[in-house]
Amino acid sequence: MRLRFGVWLNPFHKPGQNPTLALQRDLQLVEHLDRLGFDEVWFGQHHSGGFELIGSPEVMIAAAAERTKRIRFGTGVISIPYHHPLVLADRLAMLDHLTRGRLIFGAGPGAHVIDAQMMGFDYGEQRRRLAEGLAAVMHLLTSDEPLTVETDWFKLRDARLQLATYQEKLEIALAAVRSPTGPRLAGQFGASLIGIAATDHQGGFDFLSQTWRIVEDEAARHGQKADRGTWRLLAPMHLARTAAQAIEEVTYGLADLLRFQSAGPFGRPGDPDVEEVLSSTDIRTLAREAGGSGYAVYGTPEMAITQVQRLWDQSGGFGTLLISVTDVAEPDAMFRSLELFAREVMPHFQGSLTRPMASWRQLYESRSNVAHEFRSAQDKAAAQYTAERIGP
Repeated sequence: MRLRFGVWLNPFHKPGQNPTLALQRDLQLVEHLDRLGFDEVWFGQHHSGGFELIGSPEVMIAAAAERTKRIRFGTGVISIPYHHPLVLADRLAMLDHLTRGRLIFGAGPGAHVIDAQMMGFDYGEQRRRLAEGLAAVMHLLTSDEPLTVETDWFKLRDARLQLATYQEKLEIALAAVRSPTGPRLAGQFGASLIGIAATDHQGGFDFLSQTWRIVEDEAARHGQKADRGTWRLLAPMHLARTAAQAIEEVTYGLADLLRFQSAGPFGRPGDPDVEEVLSSTDIRTLAREAGGSGYAVYGTPEMAITQVQRLWDQSGGFGTLLISVTDVAEPDAMFRSLELFAREVMPHFQGSLTRPMASWRQLYESRSNVAHEFRSAQDKAAAQYTAERIGP
């Protein structure tokens, strides 16, 4: 298999730090990823919580595109129910030009309940509105025919874009957590799929074995093609040279991340209160437990390789592994972790080690003969030189 690799950067920034510097660090991280050879980076959209600071992934992508050369950018994800389809499609077309075709449009219903409440939306209607809005946005992005449609939350009258996308076909990706909504829509619209909770045993990991079948079934019903190469899975990771070092480094921010997760869409009713857990359990133990459950890798490159293979086996195959970067470690340690991943994990799944390793084995396994032949050639040259100097 040859996988692609990227980073899912919501971002997570624990409250209490300078938000301006945090956002600047995100842009520096993207430059780092571009140099390391990562294929893509995704920015989220959130408006509450004080933890995920990007309210507009489009603005972040426009800034990051000017600092990079080759990496692609995904909106991870734009919450469609919060946007009028015409304005959203127009922004995406423009952004595709600004990035010279490096844009991927990731869409979802919106993860934060408080976001919807502040806008006066019924959160229970988000998934219906996602389907309605996505259909309109896709028509506007792909068709020259004007669109007229009316719902209870937007109207379009003879609507068309004044600007086509830079790419002949803009890739569109749907987010899936535990609900079948994302896989169904991906199959219906021929879109890519992002498995947000791929490593979570409370439905996400176990659901992987069924997920692509839903995509294929819906694609067949709507005359679309389902390509596993467009399937992306998220996996939280922080790497170091030893597992002990990785565990120590994540003590910087893991407690704050657990607090955030307990209050967000991944919190589960009936779970012990996070403050009780943190007060009764050492944070290093919690980090090891996260790794032991398969949810995260806080450890070595070898452990990361095992996790990627585990996801591949459970899912039946996918196209891109996205590292969920959650600010659990100090910035310098996080940068080192990603470099370690690029240096020692990515090549394992990209086929780039096959020829160098074969060449090395050829050299090393014949080292005695090589040394003998090299020395013999030197001795022959020396003898020949001596003979020529002395003469007949």
